[in-house]
Amino acid sequence: MAKSPASKLKDRALQTPTDLSNNAVADLAAGLNLLLADVYALYFKTKNFHWHMSGPHFRDYHLMLDEQADQIYALGDPIAERVRKLGARTLHSVGEIARTTRVLDNDADFVTPLDMLAELREDNKALVHAMRQVHELCDEHGDVATASLIEVWIDEAERRTWFLFEASRHGETP
Repeated sequence: MAKSPASKLKDRALQTPTDLSNNAVADLAAGLNLLLADVYALYFKTKNFHWHMSGPHFRDYHLMLDEQADQIYALGDPIAERVRKLGARTLHSVGEIARTTRVLDNDADFVTPLDMLAELREDNKALVHAMRQVHELCDEHGDVATASLIEVWIDEAERRTWFLFEASRHGETP
């Protein structure tokens, strides 16, 4: 069945012009939308742990997680706008984020501070891995603009991983 003129117009309405191929746009948008879902899920998880932090290092951990959550949240808009600049559609809802994210929920009533830090450390490491995969897609398709953004995001996520690692150490010496 042929599409109506209105349907064809609707399909083209959000297709920002780009010199990248349709396959490149599809691959990059899919990778970026996965990152976007992971970023918002990790943001909320980080805030959850920030809100429920306890113990003798409460202030330090509470402030660190708040700073990290702000940094993670700041990634959302640039990721979504990059998808749109490529001429693709981005995530539409919290439900779509929940269906798409690879970040595991933690709905436990209580999580120890060290378990919180360890879980967030691993989540940030996984985010770095996912970002590297999208960077490989950028290299494959010649998308230097997205690649350069991702390089900064990787550095930020590696810094979060490092801080979470160091904050969870028990004062051992090398």
